[in-house]
Amino acid sequence: MTVLFYINLIQIIISIALIALILVQAKGSGLGGIFGGDSSIYKTRRGVEKTLFQATIGLAVLFFAVSILSVLLAG
Repeated sequence: MTVLFYINLIQIIISIALIALILVQAKGSGLGGIFGGDSSIYKTRRGVEKTLFQATIGLAVLFFAVSILSVLLAG
């Protein structure tokens, strides 16, 4: 197996985790929250919600970096 295979596998795992984190955050208004349900109340993120938000950002950055690495190694 090549290095590119493992990088693609890591990319798939990161993408599944990223999808799961985004779906966990879309709470409150049921499925409407996933598709842009509007909440007119501004609130700050605290505790677990803040941790999930930061983990989502971290996974998105990691996904981007792995994607760039995959393109560089393939070419």
